[in-house]
Amino acid sequence: MAGSVAVTVAVVAGPGPGLTGYVSEAGIADTGYAPAYRIGVFALAAALLLLAVALPAALRVAAALLAAGGGLTLLSGAVTCSAGCPLPPFERPTVADLVHGGASVAANAAVVFAMLALVLSPATDRLLRRIAGLGVALALPLAAAIALAMLTVGRGGLVGGLERLLLAVAAGWGLATATALGLARR
Repeated sequence: MAGSVAVTVAVVAGPGPGLTGYVSEAGIADTGYAPAYRIGVFALAAALLLLAVALPAALRVAAALLAAGGGLTLLSGAVTCSAGCPLPPFERPTVADLVHGGASVAANAAVVFAMLALVLSPATDRLLRRIAGLGVALALPLAAAIALAMLTVGRGGLVGGLERLLLAVAAGWGLATATALGLARR
């Protein structure tokens, strides 16, 4: 939760382009909110790793995907993008932009695939399956829409808004899953 709050504060309060840009633009090294953004991203990476460890042993595929997502999120926070976080095909990115963007996209994909693994695993309990099912039902169309929008229209309010929705779904799913796991251990 703290990681999500730190990233949100950096995005909302920072000098970035608001809803029309990428969330990652809050972490550009020259901005005053870059430290809050990076601390938030590192906290989110730790949360994914802790969630992976908290899953029952029978759910090792989902746990491995969450661990991969945590590692990729860590890489995304460690490598910042340049001004505007340019990505192909409409912009000319630097190597750091490609590393950051690739790690960010792969981290989100790993989390969505972890949700899907929980839905498909016979070892997933009923509550976790429902939470993951809702997460997948929301996240997959958003992820597909982001990919299509990035390839067809590029940067803009559409991609910025969809990215924020996908990140909110992932954060909500993680919080709900962690809560369910915590309550089940009582």
